[in-house]
Amino acid sequence: MSNPAHEARLADDTAMGAVELLVRDLDTMTSYYHDAVGLDVLDAHATTVSLGNRAGEQVVVLRQEKGLPPAGRRSAGLYHTAILFPDHASLAGSLQSVARRAPGTFTGSADHLFSEAFYFTDPEGNGLELYRDRPRDQWTYDSDGNLQSATLYLDPNEFLRTHLRSSGAEARAADSTVGHVHLQVGDIPTARAFYVDTLGFDVTIDVGSALFVSAGGYHHHIAMNTWASRGAGPRAASLGLGQVNIDVPTRDEVAKLAERVRLAGLRHTDDGRTLTVADPWNTQVRVSAAA
Repeated sequence: MSNPAHEARLADDTAMGAVELLVRDLDTMTSYYHDAVGLDVLDAHATTVSLGNRAGEQVVVLRQEKGLPPAGRRSAGLYHTAILFPDHASLAGSLQSVARRAPGTFTGSADHLFSEAFYFTDPEGNGLELYRDRPRDQWTYDSDGNLQSATLYLDPNEFLRTHLRSSGAEARAADSTVGHVHLQVGDIPTARAFYVDTLGFDVTIDVGSALFVSAGGYHHHIAMNTWASRGAGPRAASLGLGQVNIDVPTRDEVAKLAERVRLAGLRHTDDGRTLTVADPWNTQVRVSAAA
C-alpha cells in the first residue's frame, strides 16, 4: 500500500533550479554575475541573459524589464539567491573576483556550522550568497534531531589566505549551482502551509521569525523570513525576483505535487512535466521534472 505521508513529501533528490531576476540594466547585471561572480554566459538575447556553470546548467537568468519599479525593502520577494560551490578553492576564487571587481557589494560573512557563507548585494539591490557546505557527517543535531545552526564570525581575508589557489588565479564559478533561495514573506505560518504542507518540503530549522525547509535532509533549499517584511501582502509587479525554479527527478513527482496543489485549491498550470504555482505573496514557483 502507498504511504500518504511519504507521497506528500518532495523526493529526496529534489534540487533548486535557476533563479530569474527582473532587471533594469541588463549589461551591468550581466557584467556582475559573469565578470565578478564568475558564471558563464550560456545564452544571450536582446532582453534576456542566461548564466550558469560549465555543464550548461542555468544558475541565474536575467530578464530586462525597464518599465518596472524597484522592489520595496519591506515587500515580500527575494532575500537572497545562494550559489553553492563544490570546494574551498572555487569559493575563494569567486570571492576574490568579486572583491577585485565589485568590492562595494560585499555585506558580510558567517560560519553557519553546516556551511561557510559570504554575502553581497548586486548592483540592483538583490541579495546574493556565495557558500560551500561542510560534509554532512560534520553537521550537528540536538537530542530531538533538529539541525544545529549558528551565525559565527568568518574572516574573509583569512579564508582567502587559507584557500585561494597559490597561483592567485581567479577561479570561475564553473561547478556552482543554486544551493538555496531565501525569501521575504509576510508571515511564517502562511509560508509553512504553502512550502511544507502543499509543496512538500520538510522543516529543518524554525526560529520563529524564519523557517528553513528542504528535501532529502539538506540544511535548506528554501528559507523564509519576516525580518523586514512582516505583514507584507502579495507582491506588486516590480524589479527583483521573477521566478523560483525547483527540479524534481520524475514526471510522477510533478503529478503528485499537482494533486496536492489542486486539493489546496490553488490556481496553477501543469503540462505534465512542469507545474507553475504562485505562493501566497505572488512569487512564481516553477517545478519541473529533470530532463
